[in-house]
Amino acid sequence: MRIAVLTGPGRFSLDEVPRPAPGADEVLVRVAACGVCSSELSGFAGDAGDYPRFIGHEVSGTVVEVGPAVTGLAVGDPVGCWVTSHGYAEYVAVRGEYCFPAGGVPLDEALAEPLSCAVNAVEETDVRLGDDVVLIGAGFMGNLVQALVSLRGARQLIVADTRPDALARAAALGATRVVDVRSESLTEVVATATEGRGADVTFEATGSQAALDVVGETTRMSGKVVLVGYHQGEARRINLAYWNWMAFGIVNAHYRDVDTIMRGMSVGMRLLTAGRLSLAPLVSHRFPLERIQEAFETVVAKPDGFVKAVVTM
Repeated sequence: MRIAVLTGPGRFSLDEVPRPAPGADEVLVRVAACGVCSSELSGFAGDAGDYPRFIGHEVSGTVVEVGPAVTGLAVGDPVGCWVTSHGYAEYVAVRGEYCFPAGGVPLDEALAEPLSCAVNAVEETDVRLGDDVVLIGAGFMGNLVQALVSLRGARQLIVADTRPDALARAAALGATRVVDVRSESLTEVVATATEGRGADVTFEATGSQAALDVVGETTRMSGKVVLVGYHQGEARRINLAYWNWMAFGIVNAHYRDVDTIMRGMSVGMRLLTAGRLSLAPLVSHRFPLERIQEAFETVVAKPDGFVKAVVTM
């Protein structure tokens, strides 16, 4: 089978390797798609880690073989699943408990792992009916968070970004107000919208220092600051004295506990297969495996209209 290997900064190769044999508690999945995650960009850019790397963890596909200890899955089942590596390949062996039914959802939209991240962020934050919510960052993860917050019944959902196309998408997804921070003060908009009180919850979904600089200014005293963005590169700064004084509840929406990841995947896929969520407007770019280099370059460049790239088999 073919597998994409990150051989060095900005370089992939396509290798031929034996198809994996599933263990007793595993299934063999014929991969339909693997989403490109922003957490993989540091390796693509050339961080200090070793190469080669077998990356890829946002996998969807079809079960083609079932280990003897696996229950609840059968050959032919479409699934969204979670692996820790080797996802950019034609086949992958996955523990049965890490696979969730995809129903009739197109497999290039059945991205269970990023759904899990967004579900867990919103559930741990416990957005409540009538809350005023600010979302900084209208990229793919921000869009998922926005959709889930909308299901929770927020009173207001104010979305900020620097890209007109992203703000237009946020408006189409139901934001009550969008803010282009290049020309408007998010702090002033939120103060006006909340009668000076501030947001009950502010989600930071950019992974940038600029968002951290403003997130404390939009959140009310004893409100919640939620870190959804993946912060890579140089160390970040916050005004901790002010955050202390404001008694913010801080949610680090990055999860390493497998049970938590699985719960988020289960909830996300249930919503997806029930039609309560859709990734159709969010998966904007599709690349065949032999064009994986172009896929990553596109994620870095973020051209107009870009939201999410997947590599298809």
